[in-house]
Amino acid sequence: MQPSQNRHYLFTSESVGEGHPDKVCDRISDSIVDLFLKEDPHSRVAVEALATTNRIVIAGEIRGPASLTPREMEQAAREAVREIGYAQKGFHWQWADVQIYVHAQSDDIAQGVDASGNKDEGAGDQGIMFGYACNETPSLMPAPISYAHDILRLISEDRHAGKLPLLGQDAKSQVTLEYVDGKPMRAARVVVSTQHDEKIDQDEVREIVRPYVLKALPENWMCDEEFFYVNPTGRFVIGGPDGDTGLTGRKIIVDTYGGAAPHGGGAFSGKDPTKVDRSAAYMARYLAKNVVAAGIADRCTIQLAYAIGVSEPLAVYASTHGTNHVDDAKLVDVLRQLVKLSPRAIREHLGLNRPIYKKTSSFGHFGRDPEDDGHFSWERLDLVGDLKRAFGL
Repeated sequence: MQPSQNRHYLFTSESVGEGHPDKVCDRISDSIVDLFLKEDPHSRVAVEALATTNRIVIAGEIRGPASLTPREMEQAAREAVREIGYAQKGFHWQWADVQIYVHAQSDDIAQGVDASGNKDEGAGDQGIMFGYACNETPSLMPAPISYAHDILRLISEDRHAGKLPLLGQDAKSQVTLEYVDGKPMRAARVVVSTQHDEKIDQDEVREIVRPYVLKALPENWMCDEEFFYVNPTGRFVIGGPDGDTGLTGRKIIVDTYGGAAPHGGGAFSGKDPTKVDRSAAYMARYLAKNVVAAGIADRCTIQLAYAIGVSEPLAVYASTHGTNHVDDAKLVDVLRQLVKLSPRAIREHLGLNRPIYKKTSSFGHFGRDPEDDGHFSWERLDLVGDLKRAFGL
């Protein structure tokens, strides 16, 4: 999102919950990625899922341990659905028909990625990847997507804890913030749609949801009552894949920055980290976040570009959107000195060849807390000191 010429404006982002049909498929795909990486960190995985009424179809390409058969993949899919909580007549983790159509990775692709002789590992595909950070929230994420995720995350946590027996698994949120002089000031509109038990009506759902919105937003940021929309169609009993077919990789803006920053051409879920669609997008976020955390800029966008089979990026671009205290060209030079950007170097620097992906499948891939076991390693701030020294800050 470029700086608005009108310094007073509204900006909107949406999130979808873990039980949304597309997110069900993202979780299934990432569960299979984790299954293979746990057994062999160098597995190659590119799997996608489709889910509809009591049916799951998994297709893709894999190079990994022969011990992991379609049966193990089916079990991983069922467990993913069970964890979300689907045990409904129209979509049940135990009774849904699961079909597996997975074959070996193409030798033509493998030879471009594999290291051989003096050739380093190449990128698994061509493409452009973006990373972004800004100082609107403590997580250095754009505020609209951050609060939209928080609403659904808080509801999900209490649903899993048994505190919301009348709400179902499928849910969506949308937050519109009012910006003044480029800074978010309050919520202008809030939309929450959540699956619910047929015994309760729209007004009851509204009051169940309200405290979660208030908790997610900063104090006194709640929108006017007339702009607080909960289940605006009036009824949301049939949900999940029984109500709408899901596919892996269809919520890429939800997964990233809510439209506040550019997005590359590829989705993340279902892909092992040799696929730069995923790993380079994580690296770009890592770089942008450290730039903002170091006080070099209020906002930062990083773009990386790759060609299949080529180890070094074709181009690296940085923009601080006029908020910088340093030269953007120098920033690119410093970042390239601090971190190597070949696919292998990215995976090693961020520790990506681990089973750490299932958690990314809902509530966004970015703005999360890094964990000791390697989850969300791209959210670390361990370049801040080096960046400050490089620019004398």
